[in-house]
Amino acid sequence: MLAAFALSAGAAPAPKDSFVLSVQAWTFNKFTLFEAIEKTAEAGVTNIEMFPGQTLRPGSDVKVGPEMPAEETQRLKDQLAKFHVRPVAFGVTGIPKAPDAARPLFRWAKDLGLMVVNTESVESLDTIEKMVKEFDIKVGFHDHPKRANDPNYKMWDPNYVYSLVKDRDKRIGSCADTGHWVRSGIKPVDAIRILKGRIVSSHLKDLNAFNPDAHDVPFGTGVSDMAGIFDSYRRIGFEGPGSIEYEYNWDNSVIDVANCAGFVRGYLRGK
Repeated sequence: MLAAFALSAGAAPAPKDSFVLSVQAWTFNKFTLFEAIEKTAEAGVTNIEMFPGQTLRPGSDVKVGPEMPAEETQRLKDQLAKFHVRPVAFGVTGIPKAPDAARPLFRWAKDLGLMVVNTESVESLDTIEKMVKEFDIKVGFHDHPKRANDPNYKMWDPNYVYSLVKDRDKRIGSCADTGHWVRSGIKPVDAIRILKGRIVSSHLKDLNAFNPDAHDVPFGTGVSDMAGIFDSYRRIGFEGPGSIEYEYNWDNSVIDVANCAGFVRGYLRGK
């Protein structure tokens, strides 16, 4: 399986043994999702992770999420098809604790063909496991940085995330945000090892420093050890989706995103 760690570039479902590279639409959060889809295609990436609450399209006040009217979801599908971009993930989103309240999210995700929903809703873990089994959609627990003023926030710690998922359905794991680990002073390769293969999605970032105020840089030019991250992902058989989430140069980041995608392609082809 690991020898076939190759980039999935098309809009069709990815082969089992391929790495699914996408762009987190938060990268383009100053724009609508329609514009983010176009920019993703312009950067040479053909998969996208959507986030809740982004305005869907210019001239509309519809926000992205399972509450969208059916006709707007169809408009979204049409825009994706126009630019040959496939939706592969959604998050970071809340997941209600009541199964009947959570089910519309997973029904919407299934309709769009998503691979994974990313969340930090620890309180809903039992419901999440029910939804994973019912809809066959993965759920990733995302990490934001350590919060100096909130010691109760534990998601930054890969040991804590592993404790949440280790005895759950294998489709439940970490949404490994490599940049937020760096902001928390954690080397991503160490965090990946701690998680013992329980990673179902990733937000990919390379940062310029190991501190809370660090900012994104093109892959391979920062301190995150992107080659080491992908070597680690290869060893555990991680297939993605791995979403480039570039949180810098907000107004004009397409070239930066394209450079990040180029790094991933170069790594994969070099292996």
